Amino acid sequence: MSEISFDDFMKVDIRVGTIIDAQPFPEARRPAIKMWVDFGAEIGIKKTSAQITKYYTPEKLIGSQVAGVVNFPPRQIGPFMSEFLCLGFSDGTADKGIVLIRPEQEVPNGERLC
Repeated sequence: MSEISFDDFMKVDIRVGTIIDAQPFPEARRPAIKMWVDFGAEIGIKKTSAQITKYYTPEKLIGSQVAGVVNFPPRQIGPFMSEFLCLGFSDGTADKGIVLIRPEQEVPNGERLC
């Protein structure tokens, strides 16, 4: 991978938000969950779809915080418009389960990664 400058990194707007709603997404090609995340007053509520069903259920996600890229353009995923990219790591297994990036302590919604 090529190196990037700090200015390049700063172009990626990564914020924290609280999941206020999560629902199964049966129309997705691969198992996924639809999430609505509150990124605070400046950004508001954004929605996304994430293939995170190996480790998470909609019920257990509500109220937890996640990190997301909020300055990508919206992307149509089947019948659903995704407005941000929820961040996670592959668990390294063959089926590539995703483990979400979440703060260890609660932080204010909308805080930027620093």
